Amino acid sequence: QVQLVESGGGLVQAGGSLRLSCAASGRTFSVYNMAWFRQAPGKEREFVAAINWSGRSTYYADSVKGRFTISRDNGKNTVYLQMNSLKPEETAVYYCAAGGTPPESDQHNYWGQGTQVTVSS
Repeated sequence: QVQLVESGGGLVQAGGSLRLSCAASGRTFSVYNMAWFRQAPGKEREFVAAINWSGRSTYYADSVKGRFTISRDNGKNTVYLQMNSLKPEETAVYYCAAGGTPPESDQHNYWGQGTQVTVSS
């Protein structure tokens, strides 16, 4: 059993930055592919970014390429999402997920509870 807890969400002005964290516990973290998703009000969940088990490969939605960076620290059992140049339309609940194959899949074995990101205009 793996538990995922997101943190780092909050209110930020358009053009600003946030760093989200996802702390994992329960099983060996380093064996899991990890990903971030988001769901805005009235919209379907969408893929944001993913990283493979070792951290050597990363994947991004076209809409966030060049602005967001996913990374992981297996020693801390944590995955991060650095979000720069945030836009109001990126206001959403951001979810951490683990265990998908391939990493960029929208099917994962474990999901966090989500953290709210609000980008003001």
